[in-house]
Amino acid sequence: MKGRLITFEGIDGSGKSTQIKLLASELRRRGIDCIETQEPGGTSLGKNLRKVLLETAEEVSSLAELLLFSADRAQHVEVLIKPALEGGKVILSDRFYDSTIAYQCAGRQIPRQIVNYLIEITTSGLKPDLTIFLDLPIQEALRRKKGENRMDFEDIEFYDRVRAAYLEIATNEPTRVKIVSALDSIEVIHSHVLHLVLRLLDKQSTS
Repeated sequence: MKGRLITFEGIDGSGKSTQIKLLASELRRRGIDCIETQEPGGTSLGKNLRKVLLETAEEVSSLAELLLFSADRAQHVEVLIKPALEGGKVILSDRFYDSTIAYQCAGRQIPRQIVNYLIEITTSGLKPDLTIFLDLPIQEALRRKKGENRMDFEDIEFYDRVRAAYLEIATNEPTRVKIVSALDSIEVIHSHVLHLVLRLLDKQSTS
């Protein structure tokens, strides 16, 4: 079986990690070999970068933040994602390059040309086979936030730009990016997610 890259996107509080765990459990029950990972932090180097990025008390410039996220992705792609795809595994990643477009380009307002260039060189053109965007109204996202890391303390205008960017990506790439409401119950969201993933894997098995 050819490997597949499935990514989950959304503002923190949308339930990405919960849905990835539920999906992974169900796929394994069906005999499908899958790997759960995240950005930042999907590799040993990435875990250190995650701590630097999210737990530091020091002010981090927008450009430094972008470059650190990019370093994490470069390592993630080369060390984990590419080998796993070559091994026929299904990869479930909590965030990928759409987060960079939403947070660093739209949120931080870094020029798209710079962001696109870094995405291209860190992914070598690799794109997810399916991206699930767990959409959540900003006020609900802020209510759910736990203040666990530096990114949890941005203002509402920042998150408005982030959400708008995600919705624009979904509009521009409707075949790859599927919007799932994060307001539904965990069980209902899991059902939607499982349907989308099994449809992707069924297409693969019949192609």
